[in-house]
Amino acid sequence: MTGAGEPGTAQHAAAGDDTSRTGAAEDGQVSVVAGGLEDRAVGCVAGAAVGDALGGATEGWTPEQIHERYGGHVEGVVPPFFEDWRNARPIAPYHKGDGHITDDTLMTHALIRVYERVRGHLDAYAAADHLVPEMMGGKRWIPELETEALPLQRVFLAEKWLVLRLHYGHVDPREAGVGNIVNCGAAMYMAPVGVVNAADPDAAYAEAIELAGAHQSSYGREAAGVLAAAVAEAMRPGATADSVVATCVRLARDGTKAAIDAVCSAARDLGHWDGSFGRLRAAMKPYDTVADTYRDQGLGARRPSRLHSIEELPLALAFLLIAKGGYRDTVLGGVNYGRDADSIASMGGAIAGALGGRDAVPADWLEQISTASRIDLVTPGLTLARVARRVHAADLERRRAHEAAFAALAGDAG
Repeated sequence: MTGAGEPGTAQHAAAGDDTSRTGAAEDGQVSVVAGGLEDRAVGCVAGAAVGDALGGATEGWTPEQIHERYGGHVEGVVPPFFEDWRNARPIAPYHKGDGHITDDTLMTHALIRVYERVRGHLDAYAAADHLVPEMMGGKRWIPELETEALPLQRVFLAEKWLVLRLHYGHVDPREAGVGNIVNCGAAMYMAPVGVVNAADPDAAYAEAIELAGAHQSSYGREAAGVLAAAVAEAMRPGATADSVVATCVRLARDGTKAAIDAVCSAARDLGHWDGSFGRLRAAMKPYDTVADTYRDQGLGARRPSRLHSIEELPLALAFLLIAKGGYRDTVLGGVNYGRDADSIASMGGAIAGALGGRDAVPADWLEQISTASRIDLVTPGLTLARVARRVHAADLERRRAHEAAFAALAGDAG
């Protein structure tokens, strides 16, 4: 059965993109130029989803366990870690692997729909007014549950917090993130903020920090801002993996800044992700509150601190550096690292996809995951690019009005 958001739609959109890549736009047809806004937006959004789906199978495990389970490194779509995943412990009702996207992509696409509705910049109130209804207002196909359900029924506890605090608790949205688990929950879906603020990482950082206040605090909120900035820089023509990391170090604060600097410094002289994991983990460990045994959390885990950082973003940036911005190895580094592999690979995939555009995302992975997840992975990026164009035009008009007003105030008019 094929319907809206299923693989037939993705294939149709993909074919439409390819025929228009030379640039001439006809009625109702989007002109997608290699390296242009639409191309990079699709690369970012689809790249994030592909990384998410590939990493879902290896989430929570060590590199050694992953290597043993799959008979070597994971190099594409693989089955779940446990064959009998429904009954294996730790018990989880999620069919991970087999090309299924996870909650990272569900939340990313929900945020894109919010942007499409608002058609402007977002703040914490937009999370309350629009993102929460997206999570609880209607059923969507949830690949890991193999059924239609509310996105709220799939997301992790840290994302359910949004609904608890904003819908039921009526907390001021700007303060609602205080008290939540401090994790990568907000950062994992902030890539769209970077696309909307393409080539302006400072604006992306500021918008993501404001928006994420409804969801996270401390270094979880900080990571959301830095991830959005990384994508915005990656969208800039001429950007490189090095310029992305430099932007992140410039904007990041406290433990997030220190962790990115330490982990990326450890990555700079590494030639490949294979063999890098021990060194990267050692660099990250002083800033990470999550134990070496990933599923065995201590009392200090995921609590607010100015000294600590989430692990996912520094690792994603490290693999981006090792891969010199290349998509495939950025993602595979995250997938084979394990731990929170889906989020590491998704963040890395978003940045590398923004750098390289749609063609950087391997077509076979994109097709497999679109089909397995019954989801269109191309159209959301095109939708986001349209929003970015509209927002930029409004920003430009506002800046020009301010310049004219200030010139008059300062006596420079005429």
